[in-house]
Amino acid sequence: MAKIIFITSDSEQIELEATSGSVMELAVQNGVQGIDGDCGGVCSCATCHVHVAPEHFAKTGPASEIEQDMLELDDDANEYSRLCCQIEVSEQLDGVVLYLAK
Repeated sequence: MAKIIFITSDSEQIELEATSGSVMELAVQNGVQGIDGDCGGVCSCATCHVHVAPEHFAKTGPASEIEQDMLELDDDANEYSRLCCQIEVSEQLDGVVLYLAK
């Protein structure tokens, strides 16, 4: 079981728990505003863009090359950007903090 913490643009903290699936699926299933997942999780829309808290970046690791290509199209991307459809839930993620991109 992993606890995933989303921080919205209004600084609202949303804590969710999961055992499997992608972080994007978890967010969509629980109505997290700002995570749309329009492409269904196939890394082709960037509507699930998050910024990983720097102190937690090792938990998610860096974006893949395909993911980086999508993020280059987003003006709000930075070195801590990830598409949460590409982050699989695992115990390693427990406590990870993700800021919703604007």
